[in-house]
Amino acid sequence: MTTHLAATGAPVLAIELDSTFARRLQDLTGRFPNLTIVSGDVLKTDIAKLAAGRRVRIYGNLPYYITSPILHHLFSFAGIIEEMHIVIQTEVAQRLTAKPNNSQYGYLSVATQLYARPEFVFRIPRGAFLPPPDVGSSLVTLRLPGESVKLAPRDESPFLEFVKSCFSQKRKTLVNNLKSEAPRDAIRNALAALKLRPDARAEQVSVPVFAALYERLKT
Repeated sequence: MTTHLAATGAPVLAIELDSTFARRLQDLTGRFPNLTIVSGDVLKTDIAKLAAGRRVRIYGNLPYYITSPILHHLFSFAGIIEEMHIVIQTEVAQRLTAKPNNSQYGYLSVATQLYARPEFVFRIPRGAFLPPPDVGSSLVTLRLPGESVKLAPRDESPFLEFVKSCFSQKRKTLVNNLKSEAPRDAIRNALAALKLRPDARAEQVSVPVFAALYERLKT
């Protein structure tokens, strides 16, 4: 992947935690002066500092066990990212791209679609990897920005915590899941104002409606 990207002639910064792989990547810099190797943990990397005022595209095979933390970290730099093209576990790819009224739709769907417009591109056969993984893999493209919602930047983290509460028990209604956030009557009134049934569940609510519900109930 790094070789193909570097061959385009565009500036490429390759972030690699594993020192062995970082040394192997460093060997490529002789062929590609546009390639810079950044040895370190992507979860601790300041993407804005690396970008140095440029907008960026991100490509990567994300470690499956920390896909969600990496995405949340990258989303904190959403203002400078144009697109992400990532290989992740198929189950997670389905969750990122799921829409309301789909069993895969949940907190990660909303968090992703707040910042990006995800597209499930294709599945990748296990035999394409060495050694083959135990789970299926897929390529997902995330184009930024995401859903058009009226949400102040300072409210993004509280909003996502609110969404977590909404999905805390998927089979329960929003009235029950949000009882620690607001009085039941206030929740019912907010649902009615947004033309949602009093027994509505989180999996039925779109990202813009979640944002509107948050604005009505926040204290």
